[in-house]
Amino acid sequence: MSLPSPIPDDPRKWEGWKNYNSTNYYSRLCISVEQNPSNELIEDYTRQLLVWWQKKLPLKNQPSNPLAQLLREGLDVAPRCLAEARLGLCNPETRRQIDIGLLAAAKTVAVAEFRRVFSIISGGNTLGEDGESSLYRFGEKQHIPREEVTQLIEEEMKAQGVEKSVRETAPTPAPAVPVPTSVGGSPVGTRDPLTEFRRLLDLSGLDGDTITDDQRDALINMAENLGMNGGDAEDVVDEYLEEMDAKSMAPAAAVRAPVVAAKPAKPAIEPVRPGSTPVIKPPAVREPSMSIAEERAKYPAFINTLGQQMLLVPSGTYLMGSIDAESAPNESPTHKVSVTRFYMARHPVTCAAYEQFNPPHRQNRSPASGDNHPVLYVSSADAIKFCQWLSQKERKKYRLPTEAEWEYAARGTDGRIYPWGNHANAGNLGNFADANTRFSWSDPAINDGFAETSPVGSYPRGASAFGIEDMGGNVWEWCSDYFENYKPADKINPKGPLNGSRRVYRGGSWKSRFNSLRASTRNVNTVDYRCNDLGFRVICECE
Repeated sequence: MSLPSPIPDDPRKWEGWKNYNSTNYYSRLCISVEQNPSNELIEDYTRQLLVWWQKKLPLKNQPSNPLAQLLREGLDVAPRCLAEARLGLCNPETRRQIDIGLLAAAKTVAVAEFRRVFSIISGGNTLGEDGESSLYRFGEKQHIPREEVTQLIEEEMKAQGVEKSVRETAPTPAPAVPVPTSVGGSPVGTRDPLTEFRRLLDLSGLDGDTITDDQRDALINMAENLGMNGGDAEDVVDEYLEEMDAKSMAPAAAVRAPVVAAKPAKPAIEPVRPGSTPVIKPPAVREPSMSIAEERAKYPAFINTLGQQMLLVPSGTYLMGSIDAESAPNESPTHKVSVTRFYMARHPVTCAAYEQFNPPHRQNRSPASGDNHPVLYVSSADAIKFCQWLSQKERKKYRLPTEAEWEYAARGTDGRIYPWGNHANAGNLGNFADANTRFSWSDPAINDGFAETSPVGSYPRGASAFGIEDMGGNVWEWCSDYFENYKPADKINPKGPLNGSRRVYRGGSWKSRFNSLRASTRNVNTVDYRCNDLGFRVICECE
């Protein structure tokens, strides 16, 4: 991150202006903490940015001007935000506290990324010596001390049930000291980035049937950490998956059985294809006391004290999970689930609503987030506390949805692939990684209208069968369940394991591929995980 010289006058040619109200003071001034900037540099950057914004002030009197609409509230608050950042960074004690906070945040991100890489290298089964060595090198690049890497490996092995494996021909033991690095920070004597990345792919054991979007994104991040270009890494992953798929189809060369062979030969209910409707019989042990019409009559929709529309999701039975070609292994086996009626908020919890519960959280808003945008940077524990607060406030029973409730509210009983139905790749149905984003997986052919989060309710055409909106894209949404793999048995109101270290979230986000907006897509992270594309919505129990 750096301030261009000269600064482009047109904000459409320069993204840096958007940082003016970032929670990171360095980012506001387009400075990187790694630069260890002097007070003189801070003063210079502040001056240049203030001059840039001052030249834009006449736009305040031109509300119909596209540039005025683009810059919006920045015209009013940017000078104050920049001055605030300057004062904070030029004060030694304040800057020390800022640096400590940024270091802690960076470590949290590094540890989360390490856990994802561990899952890929181990494949959830075994960890070989080569894989362990790769983890130590990856931890070093993420600036995680070696002893902490050892502890993380032990923790993940225990949490994921991974065992260590030994090669037939034992390799030379890894040195007990960290790998020496050059002045540039790259390990001395290591392979070139492409060769190293290919080796990591081979260790992962993934193929086209087993790889998930989350794993693919983690692989691309690994490649970028090794010094590769994101686009080149995408090509390498594609080539690797094609090779693995070709091997799996060759009878003599198949090293392991394709994942589809491990799935049930015939699920309890045949998967639904576009244009077909399954006939689903609820388990015999469940006899609903009321018809859907009676439930709707008894439990009308209402608006709570936060202004959230609470819509009834009536009792029903559906096929949970997916075995379609696009699905990930954690979406199968499919199984029949019956869910009892509940209310669900039409939209995710907004910044304005959450800040009634936790006013200081306003400082965590992303630069583009307004009152009506979904709240971000909330852990599952934060979301649960919000539900408890709202329950006490209204004398009702608010909580996070279970995974089964969330997927049912998104899919209904007709087995649709996405909340809105079965058609894909359209920009008017949800907010995902489109032409406005700059990821290697962004779809340049589709424009959904937003570079990051969008105000809730921006895609009414993407509503589910029950009228619930924003269930595909914009932000992932926390569920109450701790993660576990599916089992084929029929279930009634499943709630997941009683305890665990990782919770599930659903729905995809503005950073996701369109495929991740499928109603059956699952993602998972630690219970204290927070990020800029993860929020939540509430449900209310019917009394």
